[in-house]
Amino acid sequence: MEQLLNKISKELVSIRRDLHQIPEIGFKEIKTSHYIKKYLEALGYETEQVAKTGIIAVKKGTEESSIAFRADMDALEVTEQTGVDFESNHKGVMHACGHDGHMTILLGFANYLSTLEHVKSNIVLIFQPAEEGPGGAKVIVEEGVLLKYNVKHVFGLHLFPGIEEGIMGLTAGPMMAQSGEVDIKIEAKSSHGAMPQKGIDALVVAANLIQSYQSIVSRNISPLDTAVVTLGKLYGGEARNIIAKELNLEGTIRAFDLNVYKRIKDRMKSINEGLERMYGVNIDLTVRDLYPPVLNDQKLYEHAKKVIPKKGRVDIDPMMLSEDFSYYQEAVPGLFMFLGTKNESKGYTHPLHSCYFNFDEGVLIKGVEAYINICKGFDLF
Repeated sequence: MEQLLNKISKELVSIRRDLHQIPEIGFKEIKTSHYIKKYLEALGYETEQVAKTGIIAVKKGTEESSIAFRADMDALEVTEQTGVDFESNHKGVMHACGHDGHMTILLGFANYLSTLEHVKSNIVLIFQPAEEGPGGAKVIVEEGVLLKYNVKHVFGLHLFPGIEEGIMGLTAGPMMAQSGEVDIKIEAKSSHGAMPQKGIDALVVAANLIQSYQSIVSRNISPLDTAVVTLGKLYGGEARNIIAKELNLEGTIRAFDLNVYKRIKDRMKSINEGLERMYGVNIDLTVRDLYPPVLNDQKLYEHAKKVIPKKGRVDIDPMMLSEDFSYYQEAVPGLFMFLGTKNESKGYTHPLHSCYFNFDEGVLIKGVEAYINICKGFDLF
């Protein structure tokens, strides 16, 4: 096995660099999909296209049930600044979130599985488009992929520069948050800045709205719960000497508990209604509910702790990030993990979505080994 893993580990470098050079945004991963399909079929797999550009491959077992492993495929609209000799060939698009690494790990795992003569349960490999948006996991679930293959458990991982290189980050229960995008439009009344009594100042309304929103978490949410309300953008007005007629604000809300998330939205509506009556303005609030919270199954967490060596894992705290892996977890029990890439001596400390994000490909075999150990723990081979 060690000799095989060494061989796979060397191949992972070239795979990752190939994929890194052809980043594509959600549901447009044409070249990426072709690369994955070609690689899998060369290993002897039959492939199925799902969710426009996604790919499914199955290592068939002797039983009807399956477990699934997922890798996301899409990239970000970021101009790469890493300076590596395998930089993105697609201007303005970059694998700045490590999805090239995730695909490489799953292809390496597929390579390993292809050498096995027999496995107990089917092992479904999901190469999923559009994690960054609008959510390819939801499409795959709605297309009935999990039902078709009788998937009982689903696993996934994400490269993460906040954990030391090669260490798996695990947690049970809430791992990532339900998120929502907030758009607010305040419609007031314009007037000359020298005659403010003739207008209604949207800026004053916005100031009160921002201050009131900041009290939601501190005064309307239990201190035992966790939530975030952030307004990060404000724009509007016409000129320095004109009372602002219209202002727009944009922000995000996040929570691990869906009841807390709903409470935040309800309070925002109530605050807006009060300000409308108070100032005689109209406030339009739009909240686009995005991905549900990532909730890791307790038994699968315990299983991972049992099969991943103690020195190779660490328990982590929940984070206010979001991930569409949660759609799989709404359908079947699932476990999402982090694989650390932090290496200060090599300069691999830049955050996800940074134009400088990079990692040592030597870490990728750790992901393959984790997937192998998870399967062995279930006595699949």
